[in-house]
Amino acid sequence: MKVDILASGSKGNCIALTSNNSTILIDAGIAKTKIEKALLDVGILPQNIEAIFITHAHKDHTKGLPLANKYKIPVYAPVDEWKDIKNVDEDNAYSFPAGVGMKLKQFDVKSFKVHHDAFEPVGYSIYTDDTKASICLDTGKVDEEMLLEMKDSDIYIIEANYEQDMVEVSPYPDSVKARIISDVGHLSNEQTADALSKLVKGKGEQIYLTHLSSTNNMPAIARMTVMRALSKKGLVAGKDYELEVIT
Repeated sequence: MKVDILASGSKGNCIALTSNNSTILIDAGIAKTKIEKALLDVGILPQNIEAIFITHAHKDHTKGLPLANKYKIPVYAPVDEWKDIKNVDEDNAYSFPAGVGMKLKQFDVKSFKVHHDAFEPVGYSIYTDDTKASICLDTGKVDEEMLLEMKDSDIYIIEANYEQDMVEVSPYPDSVKARIISDVGHLSNEQTADALSKLVKGKGEQIYLTHLSSTNNMPAIARMTVMRALSKKGLVAGKDYELEVIT
C-alpha cells in the first residue's frame, strides 16, 4: 500500500492510499485544483480514484469535494455528516455508517467511531491482501474500542495536534483552548504517544504524525514525545518502526 499525504493540518487534510493502480482518498480538505495538482505530483491520475471517504464534515476535510463531481467519484461519509456536506452532487453521495465495512477492488474499508465536535465523526481501517492501515485524525481521545479497531496495523496515520503547554500560552481565546483540549477536540502529543505505545509492536510499522497545529505544536516535540513513549517499550525508531512527522 502506497501512502501519499497530500495535505495535513488546519488548512486542509487529504490522504491518498494506492494499491495496484487503484486509489482512494481519505478526506478532501483543500481546493479541488490543489488536490488535482498534488495527485499528479505523486503520479496519481484523478480518474483512477475509486472512492473518497470522509472522516467528518468540517471544511478542512471537505473543501475539495467538487473533485468528486468533476470525475464522478463516489463519496462516502457517515449518515449524519451529510447534514453539513453541501458540495457533492446527489448522484455521488453515499452514506457509510460507523462500524460498517465495504469491499472495493483493492481495498476493504471499515469505519469506526471517534470523538470530535461533529455529528458522526469516524476513523478508518483499510486493508489490502497484505497490509492494514489505520487512520485516526480529529478526535479528543482514543478509547478502547478505537484501539481495538486500529490494532495490528502496519501503517498508523494519526493526529498529534498540540502540546499542552503551548496551548496554555497561545493567543487563542479561552473558549477555543477549552475546545482543543476537550474530549471532542484534538489529540495532544502525549495522548498520541500513549495510544501508539499500546498499538505499536515493533514489527516495522510506519507511523505518520499528522494534523499538527502550527500555533500549538512543533514537529520536533511531537516526534520526541512519541519516540520517548515507544522507547519505554524497548522500541527504536528506524529499527523497530519508522516515524514521519507531516507538516
